[in-house]
Amino acid sequence: MKRRNLIETEGVVTEPPPNAMPRVCLDNGCQVPTHVPGRIRRNYIRTPPGDRAKAELSPHDSTKGRTIHRPRTKASNGDQVQ
Repeated sequence: MKRRNLIETEGVVTEPPPNAMPRVCLDNGCQVPTHVPGRIRRNYIRTPPGDRAKAELSPHDSTKGRTIHRPRTKASNGDQVQ
């Protein structure tokens, strides 16, 4: 079920995730610690520094967020890599 009134923004992962809490530098310049939801943990999707990620922030507390999507990157030979 989709939550209402959440702010979705994109940014770049700046710090490696200690205990699944990567720090994301958003496109507006703010750095926000985000937690990784269970479906991303369950599928072993990693968020190394330098990768883009989509974060979800609450309109009431924009100091913490949740990583909801990490887009795939394309390899040089045309294959898609996670």
